[in-house]
Amino acid sequence: MSFYLASASPRRHELLMQIGVRFEVVVVDVDESCLPKESPEDYVQRVALAKAQAGLQTLADDPGAIVLGGDTSVICSGQVYGKPENQAHALEMLMALSGSEHQVYSAVSVVSADKQVTRLVKTKVRFRSLSEQECEAYWETGEPQGKAGGYAIQGLGSVFVSSIEGSYTGVVGLPVAETAQLLAEFGVPAWES
Repeated sequence: MSFYLASASPRRHELLMQIGVRFEVVVVDVDESCLPKESPEDYVQRVALAKAQAGLQTLADDPGAIVLGGDTSVICSGQVYGKPENQAHALEMLMALSGSEHQVYSAVSVVSADKQVTRLVKTKVRFRSLSEQECEAYWETGEPQGKAGGYAIQGLGSVFVSSIEGSYTGVVGLPVAETAQLLAEFGVPAWES
């Protein structure tokens, strides 16, 4: 049995290492565009599964391969906020999140040659009110780039968060409790020495 992470995300790497899972990385290229009329729940689960399946296809010469794919999106007023395309897009997202509650959906898919399972974890996050100047200064740090919703709860963006209800690690990018349970179903242990 070989276990792979289909992600180049340093946050997912760190979270898997944090729970003692041994893995190799397989980099995949998946279209993360939202389909017309696709619900946020369906979107994030579809993308996580597509990443895992793409990883498994890449590893066709390893019949025992087990691959994890993950995706995280920020949902505010029914709108899916992925990674910002540029500064203007990041500022638009941050100002939309300012002073309100949003959801973070984090999906995890694990696939093998004969099985595939996906879990969705929803977390509520509340932001304090932000000024446009704060958001611009935050963009200048470089942290919002490549982050769903344009912020990192585990980094400098933590100063925007007034409360959280649900999985902190799900907001970071991989809900570890649910991931460990899912991996156990595939015989992949956490806390491996």
